[in-house]
Parts: sequence; C-alpha cells; structure tokens
Amino acid sequence: MSHPSLKVLQATKTRLRSHLDQIVRERDPDFAAAGHFAVREYIRDTLAQWGQVDTHEFDHYGTSHQNVVLKLPGTTARAPILIGAHYDAVAGCPGADDNGTGVAALLELAQQLAQQPAKYPIWLVAFDLEEYGLLGSEAYARCLKTAGQPLRLMLSLEMLGYADTTVGSQRYPAAVLERFYPDRGDFITLVGNLWTLGEMRSLCRTIRQSGVPAEWLPAGLRGRIVPATRFSDHSPFWDQGYKAMMVTDTAFLRNPHYHQKSDRIDTLDLDFFTRVCCGLEAGIRHL
Repeated sequence: MSHPSLKVLQATKTRLRSHLDQIVRERDPDFAAAGHFAVREYIRDTLAQWGQVDTHEFDHYGTSHQNVVLKLPGTTARAPILIGAHYDAVAGCPGADDNGTGVAALLELAQQLAQQPAKYPIWLVAFDLEEYGLLGSEAYARCLKTAGQPLRLMLSLEMLGYADTTVGSQRYPAAVLERFYPDRGDFITLVGNLWTLGEMRSLCRTIRQSGVPAEWLPAGLRGRIVPATRFSDHSPFWDQGYKAMMVTDTAFLRNPHYHQKSDRIDTLDLDFFTRVCCGLEAGIRHL
C-alpha cells in the first residue's frame, strides 16, 4: 500500500470534520439527554445511507438504552469483523476526542466499506453507556456469545485524534513500558489480547504506510496486568473470549483535555486523525 493521495486525504478530512461538527456536543444520557438523542439519531441516519440499521436495546436501572448497528456484507461468507465506538460522553464535556473521533471514524469506515466491500462482513456498532462502565458493549458482547456468534475480530475505536510531538508528552500506565515505547505522543496505539498478535502487526504496518507512526501492545490476562489497557469497549469482548483490540491515541496518558470542557474540535490534529482513518480502512481490507 502506498500513502493515500492528497485528494483522498482532503476528501476524508472534510467528511470527518463534518461528522465531528454534528457529534461534538454535551451528550451525557442523564445530564444532556437532548444532545445524547441528537447524536444517536445522527449516527442512525448516517448509517442508514449504507444499509438496514438495527437497534440493540439493553436496560440500565429500568431505562432502555440503545446500541446502533449496521451489518455490511463482505465479498466472502465468513465470520464478521466488528468495529465499535461509543457515542456517549461524560457530563459537562463536549467529547471531541472522547469519543467524537471514534464515532466519526466509524461513520467514515461505514461509507468506505459499503461502497467497496471488504473480504469479511463488517458490523459497525455505536455503543451507548461506555462512560457508565462499558455497559453497551458488555450487553452486546454477552448477547453475541449467548447466540454463539463467531467474530473474526473486534476493533474498538477509542480516541483517535490527539497528537503531541513534544518530548515527554507521552506517559504510560506502567514504568517498564517507557523503555520500549516513544516519549512523544505522535503515534496511534493498538492494544490487543494475545490472540491478536498477527492482526496487530498487520494493522500497525498499514497505519504506518498511511503516514502515521503506530505501536502495538499485547495485553496478557485480558489486560489485568495493566488495568488501563481495559478502559474501552474491547474488554467485554476479551471477557467473552473474542479476539479484540483497542485503537487509541492513549487518552489520558497523552491528552490533557480528557474528560474536560476543553475537549473540543480545535484541540484535535485532524491531519493525524485523517491518516489514522485511512490506515485503518486499508488495514481492515488486508486482514
């Protein structure tokens, strides 16, 4: 794979920015219910351009919540790749990086993989209540396991748009990792369980070919050795025995706007984010 052309990058960047303009707003389901509803319906309407959108409902303290699902066919009849991103945000936070970037990437991948199908079927899922304890992804993973549904791989898109080239801008949840990974926060990270070693290496390679540095980290014992590796929607899939990984800019280990009112679009590196999305699309096609 060669680097994406400037024309492709600019068109992708424009679409991603358009999605962010609709998503980035306060959208906690309890304290910003109108914003939460508006973002969910924007996701539903956007995905509906590419196929039938289903709703997976789950209950939380007597209130029904919704994961939004689009299932795209592949060119072969195989177990699907599930790509997920949570659309809720913490109270008082517009959530540009957390997780507006993940949702915008999900919508961009839906368009690209609908217009030109990948080898594997692709299931795109917008999860609710990640910020309340991974509740939407936990309910969905449990539902799939109960139904006996196999997955080729699960990818959680968790904060993809913040980069900082300053020396010392990247921190780590365990001191030993500082010996092996960069001290500048200008790379994207893949965190997977041990079963995903091949997929992590493959995706890393294609993301680097898109022009973004990428690193990968295998998390043993379902991430319990380094608990911070469990902080997204991939971990319920680990717990149900699925191959799963998180794609992330490392969140609070890099981004000072994490869970703050300042998590706005103008803090993002949209060129970095665009190249991450292009690399992900290419990598998914090569799995």
